[in-house]
Amino acid sequence: MAVTAGMVKELRETTGAGIMDCKKALAATEGNMDAAIDWLREKGLASAQKKAGRIAAEGIVATCLVNDDKKAVVVEVNAETDFVAKNAKFQSFVADVAAQAVKTGAADIDAFMAETWEKDSSMTVKEALAAQIAVIGENMNIRRFQQMEEENGFIASYIHAGGKIGVLVDVETDVINDDVREMAKNIAMQTAALKPLYTSDKEVDADYIEKEKAILLAQIQNDPKESQKPEKVIEGMIKGRINKELKEICLLDQVYVKAEDGKQSVAAYVAQVAKANSANITIKGFVRFETGEGMEKKNEDFAAEVAKQMNA
Repeated sequence: MAVTAGMVKELRETTGAGIMDCKKALAATEGNMDAAIDWLREKGLASAQKKAGRIAAEGIVATCLVNDDKKAVVVEVNAETDFVAKNAKFQSFVADVAAQAVKTGAADIDAFMAETWEKDSSMTVKEALAAQIAVIGENMNIRRFQQMEEENGFIASYIHAGGKIGVLVDVETDVINDDVREMAKNIAMQTAALKPLYTSDKEVDADYIEKEKAILLAQIQNDPKESQKPEKVIEGMIKGRINKELKEICLLDQVYVKAEDGKQSVAAYVAQVAKANSANITIKGFVRFETGEGMEKKNEDFAAEVAKQMNA
């Protein structure tokens, strides 16, 4: 059967694969569209193996909320380049991953990857990822996900810079209105911007405090002037510096970025909104994902890479 341009166009629109790959698939399957799709998937699974060694540290973070915002998930899916991260097909796939992750009972990423893909029950999540690698042409990775649930309130979410950072905030409250939701969004934005490590100082591990004290003491002892100060003064200096650090790394102790006086803490801001709305509000926790954090990123000349592919 002769392969027509219309057939190639249809297969390309269905799969997103390259024109030449679509033409080869149709030729190999004698124009059978379904068989050609399978041919491309099979080829994709093979080529995905070849691409698996490449560093995928770009990508996007996405959130998905269900049950009147009482349950949510944040996911990170990586690709090799920011160019692909902005691709509509990639973003659609990430949204599908988030939609499945919000419902999953998997305890870790390996169990999640082994699940049946909801969009196509003939494959697992891992196989669906491999198929996307074939279509898009870059190594990709579903790196992580984290669910959050709050029956006595809601989850607020915020996505910054098109998916570079994603935040969920757990808000326990007996009043849910526009003012409370705006407060929650503001706190999610604060979390994205100032990168707290803890919700409050109650979460800070005692070992962390002791380690910081030891570091600060060593710094003072190595300073000829400060090391001569009385022991009680040194203890006070260390305590003061620890408290200052906690105000930077604990969300509720941070200075609220929108505070008019530049002094109001996040905790005080929450209390202010609670009082104005006759509500009982507690910020119970947060999750903050930043794309590629902790990963090695490759540094390549994108123009050179394009030229290399064109000349191949």
